[in-house]
Amino acid sequence: MADDPVHPQIDTTVPHSARIWNYWLGGKDNYPVDREAGDAYVQVYPGIVDVARVSRHFLARAVRYLAGEAGIRQFLDVGTGLPTVDNTHEVAQRVAPESHIVYVDNDPLVLVHAHALLTSSAQGATSYIEADMREPKEILRLAKEKLDFERPIALMLMGVLGHIQTYEEVLSIIRGLMSGLPEGSYLALYDDTDTDDAHNKAQQEYDDTGAVPYRLRPPEQIIGYFDGFDLVEPGVVACESWRPEPTPFDDITKTSTLCGVARKR
Repeated sequence: MADDPVHPQIDTTVPHSARIWNYWLGGKDNYPVDREAGDAYVQVYPGIVDVARVSRHFLARAVRYLAGEAGIRQFLDVGTGLPTVDNTHEVAQRVAPESHIVYVDNDPLVLVHAHALLTSSAQGATSYIEADMREPKEILRLAKEKLDFERPIALMLMGVLGHIQTYEEVLSIIRGLMSGLPEGSYLALYDDTDTDDAHNKAQQEYDDTGAVPYRLRPPEQIIGYFDGFDLVEPGVVACESWRPEPTPFDDITKTSTLCGVARKR
C-alpha cells in the first residue's frame, strides 16, 4: 500500500485487472495500458466481454434475491473493484433502502474511488474498509465495527478468488470468513473456469505482461467453494443461467463462468 492513502501511487505502466474490467464494462476509470491489454485479451478470447456482462448481471440478480426473497439487510462485499453500474449497495438499497453494505479492498486505485462508493440511501448505510482478503480475521474484526453480527450477513466474493494462487488458500479464505458470520448468512460468488482453451491462452498472455495473475480453475473446484453450505436453486451454474432475466444483450453466448448462492446452516 502506498504511504499516502489519500494520494496513493498508481502504476499506469502495467495493466490492472480492475481497470480492464472497468473498460470492458464501458467505464472510464482506465488508462491506455489497460485498454491495450483489454483489446489484446479480446483478440484471443472475444467471449471475455460477455463474461464481464453476464457476471455483472448475476451480481445484480443475486443481490436482489438476497435483499428480497432472503430478507438480508447486511452485505460484506470483499474485493470490491472499481465502481461501475449497479454496485451492490445500489441494487440492495433499491430493494430494501435500510440495507447496510460494507465494501472491502486493499487496492490503492479502488481507495481513490472509495468516495464514489460511499453513497447511500438515507435509511441505509454504505461503508468502506481497507483490508486484504487473505486476512479473514482482520476483515471480520473491522466489519464488526460496522455490521451487526447478531443478524445474517451476505458475503460477496465476485470474480476475485482467482487472484489467490492455491485452491487450499481459497478454501481457507471462504471458510475463515463464513465461520465468523452469523447462522443464516449467505455466500454469493462467481469465478472463471479453465474449460475454454481460448480463455486459458488469453489469460496466460495477460499474466505474462507482469500484471497480477488470475488463476482459472476446474469447475469441480469452484463447485467445491460451496461445500458445507446449502445451495440456493439452481445451484452452481453458468452466470447467465442463474435465475435468468431479460437483458439488453441478446447476442450473449454461453460462458464458462460459474456462480452460486448458498446459505450457512
